Amino acid sequence: MKTLRKIVEIDEEKCDGCGLCVPSCAEGAIKIINGKAKLIAEKYCDGLGACLGECPRDAIHIVEREVDEFDEEAVKEHLQPQPAHSQKPTETSPRGCPSAHIHSFNDQSVNKPLLQPETSGKIASALSHWPVQIRLVPPHAPFLKNADLLVAADCSPMAYGDFHRDLLAGKVVMMGCPKFDDIELYEERFRQIFSRAEVKSVTILVMEVPCCQGLPAIIKKALKDTGSNIPLEIITIGLQGKILQRNAFPGGVA
Repeated sequence: MKTLRKIVEIDEEKCDGCGLCVPSCAEGAIKIINGKAKLIAEKYCDGLGACLGECPRDAIHIVEREVDEFDEEAVKEHLQPQPAHSQKPTETSPRGCPSAHIHSFNDQSVNKPLLQPETSGKIASALSHWPVQIRLVPPHAPFLKNADLLVAADCSPMAYGDFHRDLLAGKVVMMGCPKFDDIELYEERFRQIFSRAEVKSVTILVMEVPCCQGLPAIIKKALKDTGSNIPLEIITIGLQGKILQRNAFPGGVA
């Protein structure tokens, strides 16, 4: 069914086939075919435009025209990993970049001990899903449903040594940088998540540097815009890896 809505349009004359737009499309709607970026199906594109900021040739734009409706169920099916025997790594395969494929790691558990004696005391990963970048996590990702969400600034796990054990265990993580990424894209992504995923709580992890402070502002705005009364905590990490401050908002900010 055709409807008037926003959708990406790719100028093939400008496109040089660099592929930077592919991993930015969480729905896997763009594929490099015969050296050019192609929109493989209108129903896979939500019109959000996460791919726009990645194109160095200004070959991608958002337009409004009569196209197929966005089909969230079709996207879910499209992003499902193919059985190994049916994988054909050809340039025309419509699967998109592997970095955007959704994975839930079923062997991970909130009760699984992170200190593994069989690995000589090494801390096991507490990561329960993929992808983790804010731009790559679609709002319909199954691991977001009823999740305790950890929104972490990119630099914070590098500074805080016990990130997996103290902060990530039992949570779904989304990571990004408000200085280098698209703030409007972030706001829209979180508005969609808070509107449909029934998130139980949000923890924001930022560094003490000024550029990190945009991340709490983005989350608060998305919560307010959606009228979400979700418990919120903001944790600030110092440059030498210590927790400097924890601020809790039990009733959210709406």
